[in-house]
Amino acid sequence: MKADEWLDVLMALRERRVPAVMLTLLQDKGSVPREAGTKMVVSLDESWLTIGGGNLEFQCIAIAREMLQSGTQTPRQETFALGARAGQCCGGMTQVLFEPWGLPQPEVYVFGAGHVGQALVNILATLPCRVNWVDQREAQFGAVPAGVRCHHTDDPCDIARHAPDNSLFVVMTHHHPLDLALAETLLRRGRYRYLGVIGSQTKRQRFEYLLEGKGIARETLNTMRCPIGLPDVKGKLPAEIAVAVAGEIIAVYQGVA
Repeated sequence: MKADEWLDVLMALRERRVPAVMLTLLQDKGSVPREAGTKMVVSLDESWLTIGGGNLEFQCIAIAREMLQSGTQTPRQETFALGARAGQCCGGMTQVLFEPWGLPQPEVYVFGAGHVGQALVNILATLPCRVNWVDQREAQFGAVPAGVRCHHTDDPCDIARHAPDNSLFVVMTHHHPLDLALAETLLRRGRYRYLGVIGSQTKRQRFEYLLEGKGIARETLNTMRCPIGLPDVKGKLPAEIAVAVAGEIIAVYQGVA
């Protein structure tokens, strides 16, 4: 194993725009599974290298993921006694530094790979966010920008249900009944930073009538943006609509809307 393999891991994560926490053993006393200076990298879904395995590593991974979920950028230091209580038989003591690396990226879900969806995804792919592109029609994805995750599925609503909390959702599919089903799914699950549905004011009024009939409260419906996009950005071309929607998303994740 190369001494600087952790650096290769961090560079690859930066390319993918995935935040992580780097773990470093600062000091050790007595019998420990790894010596001071040993490093490990942990993201929400994966881990690289090792600080010795066992319960120590299990606890450290849990702490790192708790930090990632909270979005903290403050380093943290913990001391672990490696005795029987900790599920370790080494009997020594070690200190671990947890360093957040890479700013947390907002998760954006674009439902629909039509002309506007394609234009919007191409813009979002250049921004500091993690883009998820969802459509029932695999052939619609075409040329996918680097870093964009495509989800070809028969049930887009299932993707909506299981997306991370505080994600941003843009609904612009090829089928109004699917837009309605996605809007209902997302309004019922809540826990989003943004929910936008493409369409006119007339579409909004019809959706509100139908969704209220399904028992969704007025205050919940008020969290849905439809029409979407910055109102001062006019135009009906796919690129013009995409710019207006992207601007609105930027305003939300920057905390100004």
